[in-house]
Amino acid sequence: MVNNIIKYDHDNIFYAQSGGATAVINATACGVIETAKKYGYKVYAGKNGIVGAIVEDLIDTSRESDTDIFNLRYTPGSVFGSCRYKLSESFNKEYENIIKVFRAHRIGYFFYNGGGDSQDTTYKISRVCKDKGYKLICIGIPKTIDNDLFMTDTCPGFGSVAKFIATAVREIECDVRSMASSSTKVFVLEVMGRNAGWIAAAAGLARSNKNIAPHIILFPEILYDEKRFLSLVRYNVQNYGYCITVVAEGVKYGEGYFENQISDAFGHKQLGGIAHIISNTIKNNLGYKCRWAIADYLQRSARHIASKTDVDQAYALGKATIDYALKGINDVMMVINRIQDTPYTWNIGYTNLENVINRERKLPLHFISRNGFHISQKCKKYLSPLIMGEDFPPFVNGLPYTVQLKNILVSKKLKL
Repeated sequence: MVNNIIKYDHDNIFYAQSGGATAVINATACGVIETAKKYGYKVYAGKNGIVGAIVEDLIDTSRESDTDIFNLRYTPGSVFGSCRYKLSESFNKEYENIIKVFRAHRIGYFFYNGGGDSQDTTYKISRVCKDKGYKLICIGIPKTIDNDLFMTDTCPGFGSVAKFIATAVREIECDVRSMASSSTKVFVLEVMGRNAGWIAAAAGLARSNKNIAPHIILFPEILYDEKRFLSLVRYNVQNYGYCITVVAEGVKYGEGYFENQISDAFGHKQLGGIAHIISNTIKNNLGYKCRWAIADYLQRSARHIASKTDVDQAYALGKATIDYALKGINDVMMVINRIQDTPYTWNIGYTNLENVINRERKLPLHFISRNGFHISQKCKKYLSPLIMGEDFPPFVNGLPYTVQLKNILVSKKLKL
């Protein structure tokens, strides 16, 4: 139990999820809600992230059964709804609404569960509330499949994506190898990763003494060189009979991305489709029969093959957020600290939000092989513990069970 709990006039908790969903973000929510309940605190969840605070759409999690809250551990997606919503750099009507809503519902704790942009939102709300004299404990909880947040050894959501991608590549290899003599010789798998190649790197775990795929990995950190790439594709087909390539959606050539022109609320270009481009490049230049696929939402929603390490860390972060908040820890993001690789041990800590915002951790160059097309042993050593263990969901009628909460909204008190 937490000693020396800091009590505020406003002692309810506002928790919200933000950005792209993961297979384990609801395990963090479970950790927050279950732990808060043990200490007698009520958790209001924001419907659709921070938007819920702006428009006073607050979900009363106490209206859910203990069983349903527990089963959040097995449910992918953002169960309370998520958003990509950028707050202004200066005080405006939205901030005014947030403070009014928090005051009306006696919110003394704000926990925002998301990636880099979400940590920026947490920092902005903390800054505004201090400026306006509203006492509020603000803590960011990391979540991103991209694994690109600073100060934390890894990000919840990444380990499960890494396990899914490495598993998919190993199984794809069995298929392509069996057909290569008279059919498909090249397969291209596109994975997420705008500027950081962590997910693409995870595919490298599929390679072992008996499994040689992926033959090629294309990282955002390495400028695409078409001539060298095609030469390596030809080499692998000639020597092994087939070639499996994993490409991050954010691979760059020249000055830009292989991208479309759609942007999100934060100005990030929507990527996707590079696998098709790469496949056509191979076909047109080398004449090989190619197939391609985009992992897209499949990779981040695959709770059925989640890493137990990832699930355990996601839940532990939610629990620790309550423990630290009740001690008065403020303006921080929770982090996972790696103690050692073998056996893999870790603990939970925190870092100041200012150390995280507007920063992006890319895949270190020493994690990439010398030729630029695979991962190094140091990368494999880092990645391997993160995919360890299985935490299978319960299955009902042959399919994984997922919970759908009632998500009952609290009665509104304001006219915004």
